[in-house]
Amino acid sequence: MDMIRSADEERRDNFEEGAPVSSRFFLLLISGFVLIFVGITFILIAMVFYGGGSASAGVVIFIGPFPIVIGAGPDATLIVLFSIIIAVLSVVVFLVMNKRVRRLED
Repeated sequence: MDMIRSADEERRDNFEEGAPVSSRFFLLLISGFVLIFVGITFILIAMVFYGGGSASAGVVIFIGPFPIVIGAGPDATLIVLFSIIIAVLSVVVFLVMNKRVRRLED
């Protein structure tokens, strides 16, 4: 039995089903988590040092392609508007990336 395999055979054995993840997309995902963490940290520090003020909150929940936007507080309309803009941009980015991946597969 021959124990030496070519690089092409090894690549075929290691191939997993599914779409390959680009390093740029992974970097974008990690940077998103980092930005969220930094933003929450800044908000907590500002609350500790500057106390008072009012609180507003906004949430975007995606169920399939449909965003559900919820807001509460005195600045809720601004937060909800900003959340809707981000939701629309994320759907557009998803569609553009999906189109590019399909074009690369063909």
